Amino acid sequence: MNNRVNEKPILEVKNLKQYFVSGHGKNKLVVKAVDDVSFNIYKGEVFGLVGESGCGKTTTGRTIIKLYQPTDGEIYFLGERIGAGFKSLKDSIKLKRRTTREKIAELKLELKGKLQNATDQDKVQLNEAFTNTVNELKKEKEQSILEKRNEIADRKVVVEQDSDLMRKMQMIFQDPIASLDPRMTVKEIIAEGLRIAGVKNEKEIIQKVNSVLETVGLLPEHASRYPHEFSGGQRQRIGIARALVVNPEFIIADEPVSALDVSIQAQVINLLNDLRHEMGITIMFIAHDLSVIKYFSNRIGVMYYGNLVELATSDELFLNPLHPYTRSLLSAVPLPDPRYEKNRKRIVYRPKEAHDYSVDLPKLQEIKEGHFILANNAEMEKYRKTLK
Repeated sequence: MNNRVNEKPILEVKNLKQYFVSGHGKNKLVVKAVDDVSFNIYKGEVFGLVGESGCGKTTTGRTIIKLYQPTDGEIYFLGERIGAGFKSLKDSIKLKRRTTREKIAELKLELKGKLQNATDQDKVQLNEAFTNTVNELKKEKEQSILEKRNEIADRKVVVEQDSDLMRKMQMIFQDPIASLDPRMTVKEIIAEGLRIAGVKNEKEIIQKVNSVLETVGLLPEHASRYPHEFSGGQRQRIGIARALVVNPEFIIADEPVSALDVSIQAQVINLLNDLRHEMGITIMFIAHDLSVIKYFSNRIGVMYYGNLVELATSDELFLNPLHPYTRSLLSAVPLPDPRYEKNRKRIVYRPKEAHDYSVDLPKLQEIKEGHFILANNAEMEKYRKTLK
């Protein structure tokens, strides 16, 4: 899903679903936090994932890094499958069983009508034909179920024990206070990943901790302090240091600046930008601030209610925002111009008024090279006319 078609992505997300179930029976509630999302991320780029609170951005990131078991879909990292769910396969098994039962019931009803006026010889032939048809249906059902079960078994074989692979993927969490253990010193927090990786030499651990602290703009003497002794921006730098110490190739940054003051936000963003260029790290940057996303990201995916509604390069998305929800988000971005702000009109996104999916359901389609949008065929024709 990018014009870099000949390049192998560092991360592939295919038809990812993450559902959360609460209650049982009549009180059962299913929350579709992520519902059939697909995208690729390529080495060295920053992929921005944007949307309002509760749209599924953080859940997507946590599922990718295996904090959640996917409900459905597959996740590939560096060519290896690291996560997979199989709800759709289980559903197809149930559907096959049900449709086979219904077909056999129809055949029995049809046979009953034919037998009423049939001769004894015809009855024998009709019963024989019915038996053969039912056997064929059951054989087809069993073959289909066997294939689905084999696919489920195959999806269960993911890289669970490959800790070396998963160490190449790290996450920076949104809350710089809650994500750091208050009972551990900065050195213990950062060194934890090294110890889990099997590094036992204390001298080597101290050297790596001090080095990564300097990389994120802190001092080696900060290693002996506790998280509460630092400001919010410094705590977020500690979180970044914890992610960097194991030399990852891919980092998921989950709204790393949303809890910080504006001036500190710029410092953290600039730090991530420098690290990206100096260390060649690929970043998935989750945020709800489009102005930050535009500055920092190569490509941007827009999420709404668990779905990816638009995906394009940063420049293309701001030049040609096609989906009504994307236009709504952009209309909310403030500019440092009092005259513009005085006349700025918010675009309110009302899905029921904006779309008619009663006949033709939407799917993520490419409207322009590298520009994808969730739309049905009628909407695609309308959006094409508005392209610049």
